[in-house]
Amino acid sequence: MLLASSARSVVATPGLGRRAASVIAGKYSKAVFGAALAKSPATLTKVHTELASVSNSIKNQPQVSGFVHNPTLSLQERKKGLESLFSKLEGTGPKKEQVSEITKNLLSVLSENGRLGETQAVIEGFNELVSQYKGELTVTVTSATPLTKDVLTRLETTLKQSQTAQAAKVLKITNKVNPAVLGGLIVDFGDKTIDLSVQSRVTKLNSALTQSV
Repeated sequence: MLLASSARSVVATPGLGRRAASVIAGKYSKAVFGAALAKSPATLTKVHTELASVSNSIKNQPQVSGFVHNPTLSLQERKKGLESLFSKLEGTGPKKEQVSEITKNLLSVLSENGRLGETQAVIEGFNELVSQYKGELTVTVTSATPLTKDVLTRLETTLKQSQTAQAAKVLKITNKVNPAVLGGLIVDFGDKTIDLSVQSRVTKLNSALTQSV
């Protein structure tokens, strides 16, 4: 019920921009994290594992991806789709394990509010909160092409010297590829973003030129 009551306060009107959508996803993330932790650390771990499975299904199974990103489905169709997804997560045979009510509640609330398409963003936000709870600092380095192991190692060495990294128990670095970065890097860690991309420099130059005209 904690998750449902928290989520009701973040229902938004259609037409919101990406920034607003991101803020709303973050509120769902906090709601599910708070609900799981309020139960027990073991429940938090279980929900974390379940949502990782949901995320993998969305990424690797076109049928699941098509389901969560289809805004034309009726509420009844989404309900049936979720039941099918929960059944897949539980598996079959003697190792079958019921999906937690918190995970079911989260996806049901997203469905009822027409926000299943933001499931991945909600899970990412939840994962960040879990990492913070465990004393982990996840650094996301976005580049136009995959970075070599040598470059990632040098970045890790440099980042470990920062106060934010030193306060963490564990430092994790992930490399995301986005051709739109146009060279350079975008480094996200904690609540900080360091934009070293060519695109950022072009944007700043265009802004400067516009203001000077």
